[in-house]
Amino acid sequence: MKKYILLSGLLALGLVSCEPELRNSIEEQDFYTSGTADFSHYVALGNSLTAGYADGALYISGQMNSYPSILAQKFALVQETDEFTQPLVSDNFGGLLYNGNPIKETRYVLSVGADGPMPVRLSKTPTTEVTNRLEGSFGNMGVPGAKSFHLIAPGYGNMQAVAAEMANPYFARFASSDNTTVLADALAQNPTFFTLWIGNNDVLNYATSGGAGIYQKNNTDFTTYGENDITDPNAFAYVYDQIVSKLAGEDGANADGVLIGIPQVSSIPFFNLVPPNPIPLDAQTVAALNAKFGAYNTQILPGLVQAGVITQAEADSRKISFTAGEGNFVTIVDEDLTALASILMGEPFNLDAQTAGLLSQLRQANSTDLIPLTSASFIGTTVNGNPLLVNGVSVPLADQYVLTFEEQQDIVEATTAYNAAIKSIADAYELGYVDSGELLNQLNSGGIAFDGGTLTSTFVTGGAFSLDGVHLTPRGYALLANKIIAEINTTYNAEVPKANVGEYPTVTLDQNL
Repeated sequence: MKKYILLSGLLALGLVSCEPELRNSIEEQDFYTSGTADFSHYVALGNSLTAGYADGALYISGQMNSYPSILAQKFALVQETDEFTQPLVSDNFGGLLYNGNPIKETRYVLSVGADGPMPVRLSKTPTTEVTNRLEGSFGNMGVPGAKSFHLIAPGYGNMQAVAAEMANPYFARFASSDNTTVLADALAQNPTFFTLWIGNNDVLNYATSGGAGIYQKNNTDFTTYGENDITDPNAFAYVYDQIVSKLAGEDGANADGVLIGIPQVSSIPFFNLVPPNPIPLDAQTVAALNAKFGAYNTQILPGLVQAGVITQAEADSRKISFTAGEGNFVTIVDEDLTALASILMGEPFNLDAQTAGLLSQLRQANSTDLIPLTSASFIGTTVNGNPLLVNGVSVPLADQYVLTFEEQQDIVEATTAYNAAIKSIADAYELGYVDSGELLNQLNSGGIAFDGGTLTSTFVTGGAFSLDGVHLTPRGYALLANKIIAEINTTYNAEVPKANVGEYPTVTLDQNL
């Protein structure tokens, strides 16, 4: 099953194994100008996307090719700037240690085995010790895992709280003190220019967990939020404005900058590689499965409709049917369906508790459902080695393994509201605004040409996304940096040179270290 799901997108890896021959870089030009902007001290705030996170981890070469690092190098060609510093980790393995114990995994690399090239965790031991707190200030204030309100949360980098998972280990290793905030450490540097890309995790955690959280609509009390909850849009707008007012307001740093919008999660490879119908079945298995669900389809569901427990539309959506060959939809637990367990255990059905629980909120996936990339290694596995209990077939996928249409709608609503707030705040403070969603849409629909090829969002072979399916490759980050530079040049009447995208690395078979 794993082979069936993943191999189709990876076997063409040779397409990205060779680097194209590139023409001369634009940096050979002799004249640039900062326009009305002042790049002398640039600070970048955000989450993992700002930190240079890639391939499921933070590692040195990813940090060195982060979009803030790329921007800082271009700013230095325009005017005299302060050194741009980053809280570099200790290796290219990825992962973190806390008092010698691993707390974050190493990065993904491609491993070629019997099943072809597959992303696997690098078999190395991390060497980055969180408790060895870095000294000094850092221009790259990107903190993996951060949500909008985390940037103003005192104690978010509290070293002692890391062990209890009450603080962020990435920030703890470079926070100026236990009780400081990300924003405070940024402001202490007196930035003259900033970028802000925050808010992705306010919906992404919910999405990547398959909707295993709550849409905290109309709840502004962040202390009540779970890790996978969606942030209330009004609370997001308030926090975001507070951050920008301190950075760009006359009572704050009064810096110039660019705000970056949030893409819809459906545009990233993490939700576009595993189809909702990845199951191949032989005729014998199909006959057994259809017999197993026969009474459910023809007797139980009609009986529930007749009793007024569910509508005919819900009954139709719950029917389970398999066909011989490829393309069978997985079975899932849909929490938006009527819970039927207690009803099915009573008259006239009299089902045992286990069967009633199985059927309670059961349906097959459909074309509107999104299956997270992390589900690929789970679909088709058996429960305790029992060949009759196959996950995604006879055993439905739990909530964390599928993002239903209803859950997607909550994400779309929140993300749309976030972006409206970001754009409005950018206009109010006369800052630049970059629509990252537009960039990802271009990558999804034909790709974006650069000097030497075309970048797309296709997993592995497209070149823009790293092996976790969420974060960009250095080449993808260079593409984003160029979009930011284009906005800077327009908003601030500047002439900042763009990066030569083809000079930055992407996914290849020899990228292991």
